[in-house]
Amino acid sequence: MSTALESPKMVVEAPAECCSLAATPIGAADAECLAKRLKALSDPTRLRVLSHVAAQGCEAVCACDLIEVLDISQPTVSHHLKKLVEAGLLTREQRGRWAHYTVVREAFTELHQFLDLR
Repeated sequence: MSTALESPKMVVEAPAECCSLAATPIGAADAECLAKRLKALSDPTRLRVLSHVAAQGCEAVCACDLIEVLDISQPTVSHHLKKLVEAGLLTREQRGRWAHYTVVREAFTELHQFLDLR
């Protein structure tokens, strides 16, 4: 039986039940970016913070509102928001004393495209 390794001209089709995470393998820079985003999302508190910001849709959320809703301290909220901003998942806008955050929709589109198993 011949294999793809024996003949470089031979194309081996994957069975229909197999799926690919992407049309082509990602490069090093894209992998680094995706890993940073996925790492930021791997923390349960960050997922809660993100879900509260995302629930507001296009409206910005004040960090001050998250403290009471999540029942965590201001420094802890700030730490997790900073990590989400550094990962490119949220944007930060300073308004007076408080920062306001919105979701970076393009970042989630990229994550969705990478994880889409169709």
